[in-house]
Amino acid sequence: MTTLSTAPTRGTAPRSSRINQLASRGQSLLDTYSIGSLRVSLGFVFLLFGALKFVPGLSPAEDLAARTIDALTLGIVSGTGAVLMTAVMETFIGITLITGRFLKAGLAVLGMAMVGIMSPLVLFAGEMFPEGPTIVAQYVIKDVVLITAGLVVAAQALGARLTR
Repeated sequence: MTTLSTAPTRGTAPRSSRINQLASRGQSLLDTYSIGSLRVSLGFVFLLFGALKFVPGLSPAEDLAARTIDALTLGIVSGTGAVLMTAVMETFIGITLITGRFLKAGLAVLGMAMVGIMSPLVLFAGEMFPEGPTIVAQYVIKDVVLITAGLVVAAQALGARLTR
């Protein structure tokens, strides 16, 4: 009569041990690369959207950016100048995030930009929520994810570390 044994064969680890090893390896990879990947991908988003604003008519947010900067600066910066200022800021943020050079300066500009990016929800509330959120309002609301990503990158840049 033969019986089945549940003991592992020589040279193999039990299944739960292999899963724990894989999980530990995955956690190590996340510890090493996740925030850096977040920083670079956030930088790519800002670089792309900033670059679009350098070409008149190419950015779907061009009008919103111009109107927002005009309102925030009380008319001192408006129209093409407002869009150009936004393009320069977003491109600078993107380059600093991608390269990691002048990162703290880029994050400071990102903090200022986020105030401007979210302000249409207050400045143009009636226009953004006539009977529910318009597509423009949804475009602005999704920027909460960018703010949160920026906070995580800033926390690491200022010395915070992932802990187990």
